[in-house]
Amino acid sequence: MKKIIKTTNAPAAIGPYSQAVVAGNFVFTAGQIAISPGANKLIHGNVAEQTKQVLENLKAVIKASGTKLSSVVKTTVYLTKAEDFVPMNEVYATYFSNEPPARVTVFVNSLPKGALVEIDATAEL
Repeated sequence: MKKIIKTTNAPAAIGPYSQAVVAGNFVFTAGQIAISPGANKLIHGNVAEQTKQVLENLKAVIKASGTKLSSVVKTTVYLTKAEDFVPMNEVYATYFSNEPPARVTVFVNSLPKGALVEIDATAEL
């Protein structure tokens, strides 16, 4: 049985998908981009600033699911520019400094709303 997760502490879904879904002992998040939940607009900053907002959004969705970032077992990071890997990684490391999750990083041509980075996560409950 699955449970749909919805929180106002992260951006609302901008399409026909859920912020996260709990299934079994795991929560699967939708990809998050750097939309500020209060303004509901993409923040216009460099990839480090956008990565921080993305991870804050993920943290809010994961918390609403009943767990925390330290329970994340896997993430997928999508970047539009290879040169953004190092600054993204520096910010990412501050959120996952102890026992970081498995990760895949993919370089793509574009992301929704012109975002520089998008991240999704799977966490254990």
